[in-house]
Amino acid sequence: MKLIPGSLNSVKYISKGNNSEGWIMSTLKKSHITERLDALYEFDREPVAEGKLQGIGNFIGMYSGEHVAGTEFVIGPLFVAHGVSAPDLFLGLLVGNILAVCSWAFLCAPISVRTRLTLYWQLRRICGPYLTVIYSIVNALMFCFLAGAMIAVAATAVGLPFRMPMPGLNDMLPNSVSWVVVVFLVGAVVTSLAILGFEKLSVFAKICSPWMFLVFVAAGLAVLPRLGCTSIGDFWRVANEKIWTGIPLEGQSKFTFWHITFFAWFCNMAMHIGMADMSIFRYARKWHYGFASAFGMFLGHYVAWVCSGILCAAANGEIAPGPIAYMGAGVAGAACVVIAGWTTANPTLYRAGLAFQVATPDWKRWKVTLVAGLVTTIAACFPALVMKLLDFVALYGLILMPMGAEIFADFWLLPKLGFESYYSEANGILFSWPAGITWIATLVICFLIPVEIFFKGLPGWFIAIILYVALSALVQKSKRLQINSSEV
Repeated sequence: MKLIPGSLNSVKYISKGNNSEGWIMSTLKKSHITERLDALYEFDREPVAEGKLQGIGNFIGMYSGEHVAGTEFVIGPLFVAHGVSAPDLFLGLLVGNILAVCSWAFLCAPISVRTRLTLYWQLRRICGPYLTVIYSIVNALMFCFLAGAMIAVAATAVGLPFRMPMPGLNDMLPNSVSWVVVVFLVGAVVTSLAILGFEKLSVFAKICSPWMFLVFVAAGLAVLPRLGCTSIGDFWRVANEKIWTGIPLEGQSKFTFWHITFFAWFCNMAMHIGMADMSIFRYARKWHYGFASAFGMFLGHYVAWVCSGILCAAANGEIAPGPIAYMGAGVAGAACVVIAGWTTANPTLYRAGLAFQVATPDWKRWKVTLVAGLVTTIAACFPALVMKLLDFVALYGLILMPMGAEIFADFWLLPKLGFESYYSEANGILFSWPAGITWIATLVICFLIPVEIFFKGLPGWFIAIILYVALSALVQKSKRLQINSSEV
């Protein structure tokens, strides 16, 4: 017999002359890998330590990488399909993106650097653990679906060498076995990167984002001659006559200045107004790092959207990101689609892992992110996530927005009105009825408002603020009256 020490303070005996030794060594190696993954701690349940705070460069890199990314290859062409005019597009993107940057800088970042908690553990203090678990599961699923759309975007480029059939504008279900295989391969890579954590994601994005931006611009410029634009003076005429003509494709609704403005502002509503990026800005040294989002908005949600719209027009309405990028920039364009899909999916899946972890507190973050990656990859198999991306991002932002409004009201407004913040935490409340009623009632009211989904978020935010403050005041006043009567 031979004595071998175990990796977890145990002792294992094996016999010579059999295969047990190989099995034991394999087990020890797996345990070592698991321990290293467990060590990837991301301050999931406590404030970020001072020594782990990040400089503004990491935030510039992450926002540039996340928003000069896979979605841009889809959203720009969808604007063309919805028949927006050139003046409405350029002015609407300017106004909407300024409003989005202000939302990150003035709503999300200040609370993030004061609490240094993830969205989910901030909500736990406000809403109680039961409601937080419900919200976190919904939130995680929304993020999984968004990350899934980006995996699908990357798959359209990975499948090019294999002549894989590309999904069309009206496709809902997987259109081939090769599509499913490619999606699962891309999903495995994205999940592996998301497990590494915030710092590794920001480094990856910082390296990739300048190159991706240049590919977007180069591809857009390269195809302009196909549209009859051979000089700067030709651009505005070609833009109005052949790209953003104001005429939607058959079966698509007409977009105006207001659609573009509100979409540019609210396509990331869950991140800024919904406070999901508390999980990111908790690492920021100063609140004004929120303005780093401008690099993502104006490089990605302005220039990249414009460039991908040009590619779509040059490709006669082709929507699939891989083929149009390859048409504009060859292999570099296809590679850009792959990496762009990763740089969006990675931080989104990271957020999803943090959300799922609230419902699975005994699991390490890497295990939860692994499960989230599987859910994401399965969702990515359905092309509808990409082809209906405009409606989806508006919907998921609207669903998650009311809780962000509650965080804002609880942190800033309740103390100024003489009421207590973090009332559930202070009183051991497991389910905050003011928070729960506000969330559901706001969504019901928003869906009843007779406007398109892009316009429901703004009135919804004010509705959520008013409801939460009023209901919180009612509960706390009632409690005070009970205490006063018992003392008498």
